[in-house]
Amino acid sequence: MRNKSEQMSLFDTYKGVTASMEEDKPKLFRLLDEHIDWDTLVPARFYMAFYQNTGRPRKYPLVAFLKSLVLQKIFCYVNDSVLLVTLRHSREMRKFCGFSKVPDAAKLTRFKQDFLPYIMEVFERLVELTEPICREMDAELAGSLIYDTTGIESYVAENNPKFFSSKLRQAKLMAKTNPNTDPYRTVYGLLPDCAAASPAVKQQYINGHFCYAQKAGLLTNGLGIVRHIAFFDDAFKKSHPEIPIDKRTDNPDADKELGDSRTLLPVLRDFKLRHPGLHYKTFLGDAAFDSYDTYSALLREFQFERAVIPMSRRNTAGKLVAHLDENGIPLCPNDGSQLKFHSVCGGKNRSMRLKFICPETERVKSPNGTTWRCRCDQPCSASAYGRCVYIYPDADLRLYPGILRGSDQWAALYAKRTAVERSIGSFKHVLGLEQRKTSNSLTTNIRP
Repeated sequence: MRNKSEQMSLFDTYKGVTASMEEDKPKLFRLLDEHIDWDTLVPARFYMAFYQNTGRPRKYPLVAFLKSLVLQKIFCYVNDSVLLVTLRHSREMRKFCGFSKVPDAAKLTRFKQDFLPYIMEVFERLVELTEPICREMDAELAGSLIYDTTGIESYVAENNPKFFSSKLRQAKLMAKTNPNTDPYRTVYGLLPDCAAASPAVKQQYINGHFCYAQKAGLLTNGLGIVRHIAFFDDAFKKSHPEIPIDKRTDNPDADKELGDSRTLLPVLRDFKLRHPGLHYKTFLGDAAFDSYDTYSALLREFQFERAVIPMSRRNTAGKLVAHLDENGIPLCPNDGSQLKFHSVCGGKNRSMRLKFICPETERVKSPNGTTWRCRCDQPCSASAYGRCVYIYPDADLRLYPGILRGSDQWAALYAKRTAVERSIGSFKHVLGLEQRKTSNSLTTNIRP
């Protein structure tokens, strides 16, 4: 008898949701109501704060506002006005949200500004609810944490290309009186630190160009599911006074790298404080986070088992030890070839060690069983076993961050770091976060 059951994949589910959005909008609303328990997502203190302001029933329910914000992101409505116009002309959408009457733009804006901490709490609850689902989908990827920073360009006059062109012309005039002056380096000092319309919109150097944006840090797992978002606004800087906020050099690339590495540990501490029950084995980051203090904090304070971060040449002081290559692998003193990784050694009251042996050493039969013998034509050790080197990772966490640099496992793990880049791209372009015509930092903090 033919088996009529069919296993559904994540791709099949995605195609079904996409088809519902394009062909059958009411079906999408039914799916959202069927699979999302809105009462579970909204904490009781949110209900109390929302209704106690008036002491009487509100004309617009709390869940209706939240549902409208979700639909705004699903349908990529950049402006609130587009959302409200659609609500007025769509009976199905009004019914799904629970609006008997569509609110005006001012009420929607006041809701986002007045109840921002509670909306952020809804996002934090979503993280806890989706964590078991991510672990069930792929335990290894869900057990990885990826961090990167980005900037959300605001709708301010300083982002007009004419503004930068005027500063560049000013720098070129200065260069005429001083031929040794580089106008492109000088213009970096002429740009104001923040936009005139909003002090929260800071000067940034993102993806090779200057802009004025609200900078944020993003934590995702290996699946690309967002776990934490931190906007580096005045409240964040006030709670973390150890972060330098001034320009440190005359090089925008160096300033950007310095800023990224300074924000990592404060963001991780905030994330751990909000979600103490979540634990991750692997941390992934780009070369901007390569520093000795970062490895020590990641592996000891935050209890990551491994930190997959490429080395930055700027942070390498002096030359490497002669018998080690750039990945920390011991070299043969005769021909400089890499020794072969053998195993991880340990024992009672002994620190963990990485054992490397001569690549020509192999297991052979002996009267007592099997043993190891070096078959090298020019042995670099008098021992029949061949050359053997032990490395203690705790002595240099940067060189040995819980995983062997340059190995196949390292390459496979680091390839997953692009998940955070895709999430950032989705926020900006798919959800329309970067096309918003506003410089208001409070409404930008609404979780996409």
